[in-house]
Amino acid sequence: MSASILYIHGFNSAPASHKACQLIAVMQRLGLADRLQVPALHHHPRQAIAQLESAIEALGRPLLVGSSLGGYYATHLAERHGLKALLINPAVNPHQLFDGYLGPQQNLYTGETWELTHDHVRALAELEVAAPQDAQRFQVWLQTADETLDYRRAEQFYRACALRIQAGGDHGFIGFAERLPALLSFAGISAQQYQDLDFSVF
Repeated sequence: MSASILYIHGFNSAPASHKACQLIAVMQRLGLADRLQVPALHHHPRQAIAQLESAIEALGRPLLVGSSLGGYYATHLAERHGLKALLINPAVNPHQLFDGYLGPQQNLYTGETWELTHDHVRALAELEVAAPQDAQRFQVWLQTADETLDYRRAEQFYRACALRIQAGGDHGFIGFAERLPALLSFAGISAQQYQDLDFSVF
């Protein structure tokens, strides 16, 4: 099956996020829109994982691209299915980070309000996997000035993987569009398809 990509957004995010929109625009320009899925994930981890399992089945063996909490989901799914994953400022053990965050939440893009409960946290803990050991299957892109997550947690957890650490940046990952050729290459998309594309315009 031809190369495909499953983009997994983060906590209280959506397909309307900046990185997702950039990736969608590039895949449309390349005529590969049908090889990309960017599901709007349910806020509960069990339902989100069910959505992602369906998307994996539909796409074949996609490259999983996970941002923040999506990086945690991508790690779980990549290990379960033997898939490749590209993680962007991924959350490590997010169930340990939600102390003080329980209660009402609002999606930054859709405006949806919902309640973060202990069951959400338990469901996240159930997805925990051992640190991946495969540098061929995992690329991890970190920016050191991430204001939401301490990049050193991911640097330590994914130390056996292919780490790409940039000084500065932020949690949203500044300069993502210019890095998309590396993502497309990792997904198995031929460089001939995008070598003439100006990625700075996305």
